[in-house]
Amino acid sequence: MRILIMGGTAFVGRHICAAALAAGHEVTLFNRGRTGRDLFPQATHLVGDRDSDLSALAAGEWDATIDVCAYFPRQVTSLHSALGGRSGHYVFISSTSAYRTPVAPGFTESAPLAELGNPDTAELTNETYGGLKVACERVSADLFGSSAATIVRPTYVVGPYDRTFRFTWWVERIARGGTVLAPGDPDDPIQVIDARDMAEWIVSLASTPVAGTFHAVSPAPPFGFGNLLQAIVEQVGPPGTELAWVGKDFLLAQGETAETLPLWPGGDEERDINAADPAAAAATGLSPRPLGQTVAELHAAELTSPTPPRAGTGLAPEREAQLLALWLG
Repeated sequence: MRILIMGGTAFVGRHICAAALAAGHEVTLFNRGRTGRDLFPQATHLVGDRDSDLSALAAGEWDATIDVCAYFPRQVTSLHSALGGRSGHYVFISSTSAYRTPVAPGFTESAPLAELGNPDTAELTNETYGGLKVACERVSADLFGSSAATIVRPTYVVGPYDRTFRFTWWVERIARGGTVLAPGDPDDPIQVIDARDMAEWIVSLASTPVAGTFHAVSPAPPFGFGNLLQAIVEQVGPPGTELAWVGKDFLLAQGETAETLPLWPGGDEERDINAADPAAAAATGLSPRPLGQTVAELHAAELTSPTPPRAGTGLAPEREAQLLALWLG
C-alpha cells in the first residue's frame, strides 16, 4: 500500500518509515529536508514546511497518512486541506500527556482529557503540550472522520536514534558502573515503549486499517522507576553496580529536575500518566519486546554509533558524586 509519513527521518518517524518499507509498502516522506537526507533512498522524498508550504503534496494519493509531527490543530487542518480526499486512513501520534491529572493507575483511553483555555494558542510549552495534543486529536476526528482515524498515545519512546537522550542517558550511565544516584521512590510509576515495536504496530494499524484510540505503553502497571533502573543494571551494569536511592525533597531542594535526572517525575503532578493500561493496544497487536532486550540493543547501538547527548540532560559525574556525598553524609 501507499503510505505518506509527515516527518520520517528523526527517531519515531524514522522507525515508522523503516517498518513500512520492511513490510513492503510504498512510502512517501514529507519534511523540511534538514535531517536524514541520505536515509531511505527507496522512499519518495517531498520537501516542504507544514507551517508554510504544503505545495509538494498537491499531487499524489495515499492509502494511509501517518502524522508524527503535528503539535497544533492548525497543522492538522492545513494538512487535511492540502490532501483533500487523498490521505487515506489517518494516524495521528498524540501522547499520554493528553490526560487531565490526576488519573488512577491503570487508567484507560476513556479517562478525562486535558483542556486548554485557548486551543488556538501558538505557545508550545510543558503546560500547553497535552492540551494541544487533545485539540489535534479532536480536529483529526472531525476532519478525517472517527471511523477513518487512529489516535496513538505513547508514553516515553525509547530506542536507537533518540535525540532526547533521556532513557539512553540512564543506560549509558549505569553501563559505567559504580554507585548510581537513583532519584525519588523506587515505586514512582514509569512506562516506556521501544520505538521499533511501536513503529511496526502503527504500520499495521494503518494498513489494516484500525480506527480508535490506543495507549502505546509498556509494561502494564504497576511498574516503578526501581524496576526500570534494575532492569538496566541487570543488562549493562558492571559487577558491583549499585543504586543509591536519594529522596525527592532533597533533590528538588538541590535544584534537580526531570532534565538533570531524565524521566524522573520529580515534583511533577503528571506522574500518574506513567501508569496507563496497554490492553486496548495489545488487543490490536502491540507486542513490546522485553525491556532488557531494548536496553542491551540500545547500548550496543551506542557503542557502535553514539548519539550526541542533549545539553542539560543528565548529571555530570562530579555533580552526581557531590549529591551522593551530601545525601549519604
